[in-house]
Amino acid sequence: MDLLHRIGVPLAAILIFLALWEGIVWWNGWPNYKMASPSDLPPAYARYWQLFLTMGWQTLWRTVAGLGLAVVFGTLLGMVMGFSRTARDGLYPLLVGFNAIPKATLVPVLALIFIGQHDFNTVLMAFLISFFPIAVSVGIGLSTLEPEYRDILRSLGASKLTIFWKIALPKTLPEFFGALKVSVTLAFIGTNLVEIVSPHGRGLGALFKSGETNGDYPLMFAVLIALAFLGILLYYAVVALERIFAGWAERPQH
Repeated sequence: MDLLHRIGVPLAAILIFLALWEGIVWWNGWPNYKMASPSDLPPAYARYWQLFLTMGWQTLWRTVAGLGLAVVFGTLLGMVMGFSRTARDGLYPLLVGFNAIPKATLVPVLALIFIGQHDFNTVLMAFLISFFPIAVSVGIGLSTLEPEYRDILRSLGASKLTIFWKIALPKTLPEFFGALKVSVTLAFIGTNLVEIVSPHGRGLGALFKSGETNGDYPLMFAVLIALAFLGILLYYAVVALERIFAGWAERPQH
């Protein structure tokens, strides 16, 4: 019953969204060159299915690579800030300032620095836009660790590594996975920024740009739905990992 609820409710929400979308387009009588409807998308998928498979994979692996780097770097940076107040006070203003910069403005900068390195630029942008939530959540989780727990373990002769493994890490996991769910969507945004803006772009972002150039609005909306599907796929992958490693933190709801 619980599995049926977990699958049925999101699926019903998606179907309701598509029905409302179709109804709004039909009610306003919009042609597909103004606003494509869900019924306009299957022909686009059928016509360009090979491009969707190829470019969808290109977008997915770059996003996952950038997200992986964000997890490693963000976790390490969060640990530094969590265990050192000096590091936290010094790094937080820099991180907040960097995160406030519109990442679209960095695309031409990266393109000039790393000329012709499209894959590297795309992965780098996915990393730059997604590591911030992870670093902040890990830093906050470690910095708010109750000192009583550390004092008890220290009095029992526990090392700093043992304290981290037994107390700090489990406490931080819920915040970490919450931030990772946000970072998944941010990584896709970073990937597509480069794919759309780059003149030699590949991936779903480049396919979207091709649809825009040719006035193929059903193709453009089909790309958006494909991106949404990949984002949902990665999101639930994170949810699965969360249940494995931090399922104990989820409180049952009635």
